[in-house]
Amino acid sequence: MLKNHPKGLLVAFFSNMGERFGFYTMMAILVLFLQAKFGLSAEKAGGIYSWFYFSIYALALIGGILADATRKYKLVILAGIIIMFAGYIIMAVPGMTLTITIIGLFTIALGNGLFKGNLQAVVGQMYDDPKYSKLRDSAYMIFYMGINVGALFAPFAATGMRNWWLKTNGFLHDGSLPSLCHQFINGTLTDTTVFQKLANSVSLNGPVSDLSLFSQKYLDVFAKGYNYAFGIAACTMILSLLVYVIFNKHLPNKEKKVSEVSEKVDFNFIPLLAALAAMVGTAYILHFIKQVGWTAGFAFGLFAAFVTWIILSAKKEEMSRIIALVLVFVVVIFFWMSFHQNGLTLTLYARDYNVKAVNPFTYMFFDVVSLLAVCGSIAGLVMIVKKGMEKNIRMAGAAILVVALFTAYYKLVSSSTLNAISPEIFQCYNPLFVVALTFPVMGFFAWLNKKNIEPSVPKKIGFGMIIAAIGFTVVLISSLHLSSPHLLNGAPVPDTERVSPYWLISIYLVLTVAELFLSPMGLSFVSKVAPSRFQGLMQGGWLLATAVGNKLLFVGTLLWDKVELWQLWLVFIVCCLTSAAFIFSILKRLEKEGNG
Repeated sequence: MLKNHPKGLLVAFFSNMGERFGFYTMMAILVLFLQAKFGLSAEKAGGIYSWFYFSIYALALIGGILADATRKYKLVILAGIIIMFAGYIIMAVPGMTLTITIIGLFTIALGNGLFKGNLQAVVGQMYDDPKYSKLRDSAYMIFYMGINVGALFAPFAATGMRNWWLKTNGFLHDGSLPSLCHQFINGTLTDTTVFQKLANSVSLNGPVSDLSLFSQKYLDVFAKGYNYAFGIAACTMILSLLVYVIFNKHLPNKEKKVSEVSEKVDFNFIPLLAALAAMVGTAYILHFIKQVGWTAGFAFGLFAAFVTWIILSAKKEEMSRIIALVLVFVVVIFFWMSFHQNGLTLTLYARDYNVKAVNPFTYMFFDVVSLLAVCGSIAGLVMIVKKGMEKNIRMAGAAILVVALFTAYYKLVSSSTLNAISPEIFQCYNPLFVVALTFPVMGFFAWLNKKNIEPSVPKKIGFGMIIAAIGFTVVLISSLHLSSPHLLNGAPVPDTERVSPYWLISIYLVLTVAELFLSPMGLSFVSKVAPSRFQGLMQGGWLLATAVGNKLLFVGTLLWDKVELWQLWLVFIVCCLTSAAFIFSILKRLEKEGNG
């Protein structure tokens, strides 16, 4: 896998993997935590979630500017890891107010802004060396897989910690209960029949006689379980820090020297003033469009400021490259607006509309040991049957296959007739599919390359948008004839309307293929096309475009309890198809810069 690649790729791989484990532990449960702890509506929780996700990526622009100005990429990355650790510690302390919680979230966002884009830029710098330049695309695929190895186990860690804490305090998990508890405490729950039944079903100490006491205690224990899950994220940041501190010598060092004055980014007053004017003007205009609002207006204003500043600061010979990247960034906005619904509306869909318990076979895909056994069986079989494998590798594959099959069988026969599943676990499927499909997709592209028919990176991005539209078409089909949230008035979805988990698993599979066509390819395209003096800044621009898309995540929760579910998913289908049409309309221009 790492043959012929520089050693620094492995350092970046593991540094990123530890940080992503912590990040996705939190993202698997953030919106659920906000609703359970503070009783927020889907719209308000989604607003905080989208602001946080926006800040995670928008602050990467600050990190890029700082690293490009000082050339101290490695020092800025280190500062980011330390600041993120402090933010996770704040989130791990139980009993914090909503204000302190938001402070903790934006501390994490600041650290991530210093870390994420600059680590991606450093990976690109390793492949500026002609010796490695042909391996750039595969390097970003491997680097991207490191992100998802960490993310794969994150939901299991978060769910395991919460469920353990609930059980320690005499309760079982039921995702419908926090909302009912808040409604009971607020006096808005008129019929307590369903509430009483669910409360009895999760109490390990017998029937509940005092619903008021139960509501307070269940919410407290539920929220603390999530706090302790945030503590796991803090621990993984320590591992990421140790890997980076010990082995960062293998990463390229591009600290500024006197002879590099011509490579400095020119922070002229006029471009900066024009950028501020573009930001204020865009935000002011969009503020009066009720469907957008001032928050999205600010996000688009910041993007307009970045575009204005970078274009006015660019030299004539850099202009065509800058414009090509900006056009790609526009497409990125709408991809991430749709794709990152996985932590928001798709998580709400998993909680409210998927069955709460499954049979032993299906449960194998929701238990971490069983899931690894299934994956191990497939990996072992591939090692046995793949052509060109050495005898010792085939024997190792056979051993893995036997152990994995035995483990899977044991877990299958020892499971109950019905097994409870948690909505957070669905978020493991995206990283699982990324890890599983990265090499097949790389192999597919390599095969196309040998045939001289491999599509260009911009064309892959366009195909990715079409595939994403197909993914949301699948969830649209699964939502037909379901009662939308605005018709339920806070009541749980009847069990008769809950759908099979295989719908969401299929959706994540399709969306993951779309992601592999777009995200690592986009990172590679940015590192290849960006002028050398704007490397960190243009990676920051990619993340800023992602940030704007993340700020638009609120569209999902804004519509969640206002329209039919199928209409909600249709919004994202239209966004993806429109973006694909745009990317294909400018394809020749993008391909010209990518091949230049």
